[in-house]
Amino acid sequence: MKKLYILLVAAVLLTSCEKKWDPNDPFRPDAPQPAEPEIRSASIGIVGDVADVQTTTKSGIVIMGGGADVSAAFQWMIARSGGGDVVIIRATGTDAYNPYIKGLGTVNSVETLKIDSRKLADDEGVAKIIRDAEMLFIAGGDQSDYTGYWKGTKVMAAINYLLTEKKVPVGGTSAGAAILSNYYFSGERGTLESAEALANPYAQKVTLGREDFLKAPFLQNVITDQHFSQRNRQGRSITFLGRIMKDWSKTPNGIAVDEATAVCIDETGIAQVVGSNKAYFLKTNAAKAPETFTSGSPVTWNNSGQAIQVSTISAAATANKFNMTSFEPETTAGLEKFWWSVIGGNWVQSPRP
Repeated sequence: MKKLYILLVAAVLLTSCEKKWDPNDPFRPDAPQPAEPEIRSASIGIVGDVADVQTTTKSGIVIMGGGADVSAAFQWMIARSGGGDVVIIRATGTDAYNPYIKGLGTVNSVETLKIDSRKLADDEGVAKIIRDAEMLFIAGGDQSDYTGYWKGTKVMAAINYLLTEKKVPVGGTSAGAAILSNYYFSGERGTLESAEALANPYAQKVTLGREDFLKAPFLQNVITDQHFSQRNRQGRSITFLGRIMKDWSKTPNGIAVDEATAVCIDETGIAQVVGSNKAYFLKTNAAKAPETFTSGSPVTWNNSGQAIQVSTISAAATANKFNMTSFEPETTAGLEKFWWSVIGGNWVQSPRP
């Protein structure tokens, strides 16, 4: 009996000594534990709210010519994003676009993804971040990285989802602009100078791709070029058009953009040139094929001096417009008209009425 009494007293004492947990104490044993931080593969920085939002968007394409960024083009895209989530993709570089774009308008977030391997490009988490974006921008760099790392992956599919289904504004600068068009210079064997391209249109560095990467509206019969007049790229753009005509029996067009300049194409196919310099719209004619266009020989594409129809538009004329459907100027603001031709590997420009 005495032993039972002792046990009862001990139980009472033990109970009275138990800690009374404050229900608001985060360290109590049954308190919910904080969730593990979300792993965002390839992300090298984000500003704003990490929670996904959904906004009403309008599609649009921005072809930026490299060099200084064009704030007006980014603001045009931001307006079309509805203030949603902005994603920057690149294979090299930093997250410097994050604060720059965040400062240009109201957006939920800006995040940079550095996708520098095919493993990352096939990561479902990376692809989801892109699919969830209301605006996408492809930074400059080396387009051979983009074709090498991204082509045929979940990242490519996610970009095309934004372009063709979700219909959000998508843009790129320099190498990022080079891959937006259906025909593209891959750069996989290095950069290409005009003199080399015109001296031999089948030189080793003339590397073109088609119909196997991005599906941007209004760019399915187009090849783009950047840093245009600053690097004298007229001859290489002419060579690109000639190769597409001869090798693939197409009648392509070209859009070439100067540095610090951008072409903004809206959902109806009306383009406007913004920034500081000029954009060049190159139109070929199936009845005016190159006269001499063979491996090892200089290009002759003359057609009585009227081989390629060129419309040059200055960004300084703010009312400028170009119709991507007809591939003709919609207004005369800032417009100059030329014929381009090539004789024995030499580029020639003449006025067009």
